[in-house]
Amino acid sequence: MEIVFGTAIGLIIVIGVGAVLFELRVHQPDVLVLHESKGRIGIRKGAFYPRHFSLSLKRTTCPIQVTTEASAAGNIGVRVKLIGSIAPSPDHVQSLIRAGGWNSEAVARVADEAQVLLQGLVKEYAERAEIRELSSAGLLSYLNERLSLIEEKYGVELITLAVQSLDPIDPEIADALRQQEQARLMEQTERLNQQARVSAAKAKYQADEEIAAMEHSLELKRAELKKELLAQESALAQQRLEDDLARNRLRLAFEREELEVLKSSPELLMLTPQAARLAEASQNLKSARTVVSLMPQELGHGSELFNLFQNLLQKALEAKNEG
Repeated sequence: MEIVFGTAIGLIIVIGVGAVLFELRVHQPDVLVLHESKGRIGIRKGAFYPRHFSLSLKRTTCPIQVTTEASAAGNIGVRVKLIGSIAPSPDHVQSLIRAGGWNSEAVARVADEAQVLLQGLVKEYAERAEIRELSSAGLLSYLNERLSLIEEKYGVELITLAVQSLDPIDPEIADALRQQEQARLMEQTERLNQQARVSAAKAKYQADEEIAAMEHSLELKRAELKKELLAQESALAQQRLEDDLARNRLRLAFEREELEVLKSSPELLMLTPQAARLAEASQNLKSARTVVSLMPQELGHGSELFNLFQNLLQKALEAKNEG
């Protein structure tokens, strides 16, 4: 009896362990595990979860493609094609389950409704502007401002969104818009070319002005240097003149002193160079009147010295004639 009881217990344990292993699943990083508690949808954070009491959603993206025909201002039809991808939003799983149901394909189911909402937003954008004002960038900006509406309503977030095309339905209108765009581009190109020419002319004018200013500054520097050179030359000339005047003053003072000495002692005139030439001439011409020529530079002592010398010579000649 004990053996049967032990076997039963062991069997129950094995079945329990098997049931646990069968029920529990490992939480994968790319899986969002949901559970329901008191009417609210939550997210399981543990490493394991019971598969029959949980809903696992792949967090991979689901592609969407939207083609919409809308009317711009003036009832001009346009065709817009959008492409993108969506993924479940962890912050709005309640809305996701409400829109897509408790199903692992909830994101794919919600994708259709999200596309319907995108179509409505595209039509709303197109009706607010004229056809020439519609642009892919403007449409994307308009949709990006309203992405929170899709996330809150359907529990998914747009991972990527792009405008594949935005064209008028009428081919003639499309051709007219292309011609207008071409004309606008040509006008803009011409305007840019003219601006480039103006900029080049301004740059040349500024360069010429700077060169002229530098040349003027160079000429001023040259004139200043020349002025300084002339001032230095004038100072040197003035210094030389002052030196010559000083030497002449010294020479004049010396000659005045010499004249005073000769005045006080006339016999010293015989020691002068003029007296020496006169004595030499008198030795060569004893019977004739001796003529002595004095050079102008030898008369530098002044008229007084010359008169003294003349008187001395006169006395000497008279004494010789008497003898």
